[in-house]
Amino acid sequence: MATIKAAEKIKEGSIFGQISALGHEQLVICYDEPTGLKAIIGIHNTVLGPALGGTRLWAYTSEEEAITDVLRLSRGMTFKAAISGLNIGGGKAVLMGDPKMKTEAYLRRLGRFIQSLGGRYVTAEDVNMSTRDMELIGMETSYVTGLPEIKGGGGDPSPVTAYGTYLGMKAAAKKAYGSDVLEGKRIVVQGIGQVGTHLVSHLMKEGAQVFITDIFEDKLYEVAKKTGAQVIQPEAVYDFNMDIYAPCALGATLNERSIPQLKCDIVAGGANNQLKDEDVHGQMLLDRGIVYAPDFLINAGGLINVYTEYLGDYKKELAFQRTEGIYDTCMEVLSLSQQDQRPPQEIAMEKAWGRIESMAKVKLPYGV
Repeated sequence: MATIKAAEKIKEGSIFGQISALGHEQLVICYDEPTGLKAIIGIHNTVLGPALGGTRLWAYTSEEEAITDVLRLSRGMTFKAAISGLNIGGGKAVLMGDPKMKTEAYLRRLGRFIQSLGGRYVTAEDVNMSTRDMELIGMETSYVTGLPEIKGGGGDPSPVTAYGTYLGMKAAAKKAYGSDVLEGKRIVVQGIGQVGTHLVSHLMKEGAQVFITDIFEDKLYEVAKKTGAQVIQPEAVYDFNMDIYAPCALGATLNERSIPQLKCDIVAGGANNQLKDEDVHGQMLLDRGIVYAPDFLINAGGLINVYTEYLGDYKKELAFQRTEGIYDTCMEVLSLSQQDQRPPQEIAMEKAWGRIESMAKVKLPYGV
């Protein structure tokens, strides 16, 4: 199996180099001229079970950008599932284009591509996709989750994702401050999408001083009015005097420029792939004494939710109950990090990979 070190280093311009470096089993390119569908499906590792992960629709600037994104995201899903104790592997799909191009035919064509994989990949909703979209995809494939609750599905997974992120933040606070109480803490939530908005609600209820920012001002001020959170401008985030930084937008916000600027004790948010280079920037946070709650660990609630649906007879209470395990797992990882003086991301990845390697001794990849 491939090493967990992400950057041994990805060979620029080489698809096979990236697949080899990140340890993927399969990359599927799907194209349908009549509907305009351009989809890329990444299947990272299926030792624990079929690859489960959402479909993201984004206006990528290039095919290379889309491929890099799907490879990183699907790999993250492997670690997310493994460390959460789920019997599934890691996968992801990205669609290249404008969300306005979604039609019934477009989504159903994607469903047919997914069906052709014979169950090696199971989809769910992600950025710019909805439960209604999953319904349409589901007209052509049985390998879909994230269906509306009225149809027996798990519905919108963002409340569960936010809950797990909130619990991970509390665990990080326990490690940094000796108490997991967030009352009075100055917390910046960057990105007020569905997950960020639900996270703000949890934090406000606990009495934290919450500051929010987003590139979409209408949404930003709407959430501020509804919750009482205070607005700051996007460019002010990294210099802002805060206790906790919660990145909940897109990835790579923790990098060589932002980390030296940060004025916080903790980083704990719902975004994927927060570390631009996990082999470098996790150590930078550790060197600065900033407690980092690994993203794939604490934002696993959404995956836990669709996994609960995947198993059948979905119950939301069960999804939330399973998500509560994030607190204890995060405490364990942060304690080992403190003990060994190694980045929490590294510890969490080793824990996840250890489970996969142990199961690889008795199981083959799914469908093999």
